[in-house]
Amino acid sequence: MSPCTEFAVFEVAKGNIAKVLSLSEKLFNEINADEQLITAHQILQKTDNIEEICWHLTWANVDAVKTSTAKWHSYPSAKAIEALVGKKYYYGHFVAIAAEN
Repeated sequence: MSPCTEFAVFEVAKGNIAKVLSLSEKLFNEINADEQLITAHQILQKTDNIEEICWHLTWANVDAVKTSTAKWHSYPSAKAIEALVGKKYYYGHFVAIAAEN
């Protein structure tokens, strides 16, 4: 199965950015505690709006996303992150496609 890429873009008040970054790293470790579901990640900040944060996650595959989604409320850091996040702009998962010749 091929890797799956996630983009999640959300608003975080300037005063909460450091806390959200720390909690995000904890969350990714919690998700990977039993098996490596997330194989790579980046936490990005929009160039013209520092309060807009993006998670760019690479999941092992689509099943890894489903496993994590089913366990979301059991991760200790998830609720804390949700409390600090304002508007959720975008959330989606993507897999590679091949162009037809």
